[in-house]
Amino acid sequence: MIGSKSGRIPRRRQKLQRFTPLDFVIYVSILIFSLFCVLPFFLILIVSFTDEASIVKNGYSFFPETFSLKAYTMVFKNGGAIFQSYGISILITVVGTVLAVCITSMAAFTLANKSVQCRKGLSFFFFFTMIFNAGIVPWYMVCRTLGLVDNLASLIVPGLMFNAFNLFLVRNFMNGIPDSLLESAKLDGANEIVIAFRIYFPLSIPVLAAVTLFYALGYWNDWWNAIMLIDNNKLYPLQYFLFKLQSEIKMLRDLQMQSASAGVTLPSESVKMATVIVTIGPIIFLYPFLQKYFVKGLVIGGVKG
Repeated sequence: MIGSKSGRIPRRRQKLQRFTPLDFVIYVSILIFSLFCVLPFFLILIVSFTDEASIVKNGYSFFPETFSLKAYTMVFKNGGAIFQSYGISILITVVGTVLAVCITSMAAFTLANKSVQCRKGLSFFFFFTMIFNAGIVPWYMVCRTLGLVDNLASLIVPGLMFNAFNLFLVRNFMNGIPDSLLESAKLDGANEIVIAFRIYFPLSIPVLAAVTLFYALGYWNDWWNAIMLIDNNKLYPLQYFLFKLQSEIKMLRDLQMQSASAGVTLPSESVKMATVIVTIGPIIFLYPFLQKYFVKGLVIGGVKG
C-alpha cells in the first residue's frame, strides 16, 4: 500500500508540473508566428475593401480612411463571365487532378515493382525530364498537332504530362511497403492490377493526398495553357480571366494618367487584392481536409526509398 501510494504521488506531481515555463515560451512563440502568418491575408482582405484614393494617399493600411466596394464591383461587373470562368476552373481542376493522380500513381507502382524489368532505365527517363526540357516551341507544336487548341482538353491534357517530382515522391513511398505483401498477393493468385488497387494504392493514401493537392493547386492556378492555347473567351479559366481584367484596368489607368483627365480613379490596387480573395477561397476550404495526409505524405515519401 505504501509503495502504491508513493507511486501515485509522483504521477500527480508530474501532471501538475507538465506545463513548464519553457512550454509557455514555446506556445507564445508559436502564437506570435501564427499571427505573422495570418496578418498578410487579413491585410489583403482589408485592402480589397479600401477606396483606391485612400490607397494612393496612405498606402496599404489595416485601418483605411475610406471603405469601398468598387474593386468587387469591377471583378463581378460581368457576373456571368466570372462565374463561367469559375466553372471552367473547377471542371479542369477536378478532372485534371483525378487523371493526373491516376497516371502518376500507376507509373509510380510500375517503378516500385521489383518484378518490372528495366525499371531503373525508366526511372532515369523520368528523371531526365526534371533536368532538361525541349522548350516552348516544341511544346506548342505538339499541342497543336494533337488538336489541343480552343477546347477544354487543351486546359487538361498538357498538365497530364505529370510532374516527375510527384512521381518519385509516390514511388519512394511505395518502396517502403513490405515486399511480403506483394508476394503473398501473388501466391493468392492476384494480378498486378488487383495488387495495385487493393494493396498499394490504399496504403499510399497519405502521399497520394499530398500529390492530389499539388496537382489541384497547379490546375487551379494555371493561366499559361489558356494564354497559349485558348482564343475563345468562353473557355477562359478564372486565373486568366482575372489576369486580363487586371491588364485592362492597368491600361485604362495609364491612359487616364497620360491624358491627365479628371475623373473617377480606377481601383487597380484594390482589384489586385480582390482577385486574390476570389481565387484562394476554394484552396483554403480544400486544404484542411488534406492537411494530415499532406504532412504525413511529404515526410514519409521524402524519407523512404
